[in-house]
Amino acid sequence: MIAPKTALPVETAPVSDEEVVARVLAGETPLFEILMRRYNQRLYRVSRSILRDDAEAQDVMQEAYVRAFIHLDQFDGRAKFSTWLTRIAIHEALARLRYRSRMTDIDDHTETVESVQELMADRRGPEQEVLTRSLGVVLEAAINNLPEIYRSVFMLRSVEEMSTAETAECLSLSEEAVKVRLHRARALLRRELMTRAGAATSAAFEFKGVRCDRMVAAVLERIATL
Repeated sequence: MIAPKTALPVETAPVSDEEVVARVLAGETPLFEILMRRYNQRLYRVSRSILRDDAEAQDVMQEAYVRAFIHLDQFDGRAKFSTWLTRIAIHEALARLRYRSRMTDIDDHTETVESVQELMADRRGPEQEVLTRSLGVVLEAAINNLPEIYRSVFMLRSVEEMSTAETAECLSLSEEAVKVRLHRARALLRRELMTRAGAATSAAFEFKGVRCDRMVAAVLERIATL
């Protein structure tokens, strides 16, 4: 007869990290899930900010959780648990970044422009293509919102990459006027893009739902064998 599956730990009331740690150390290993679900998003964001790669960030998260579990008895409470755990993730991410740097170090004297373009093309996966298109849409909307006197200068100088002299000639402006308007256009664009980004900042690099569940399951499976 198959034994009934043990119910997952449920937080019916706020429980401090320190209490959860103490109970895990006392043998209640499944409670480690509480800590993972509590800090999945933070560890994902900090790891990704260092590595700028989704898959590697998740690898770092898993390693950080396993290391934290193995060395949980070394947490002495002098710093908050969240700080202690985040430092482990940062250490893992930086170590991976250094390793990646050593493995991908390219001789500048022998590298050709074609090889660089091929390398970048190989790295441009479907997610990057979608991101590029999305950023293009946002930028186009921001440019469209510029006042006409600034938008035309920006389009010619920054989008069409025309020289200051050519732009001045096309718009019947002095070169100094072109420079001033381009400066103001860029300032307005920065403000517009920051405004657009601000509303979405809190939702950036979320780590919830299926990905959160998958991370928890993977770590629990690994620590069960320790």
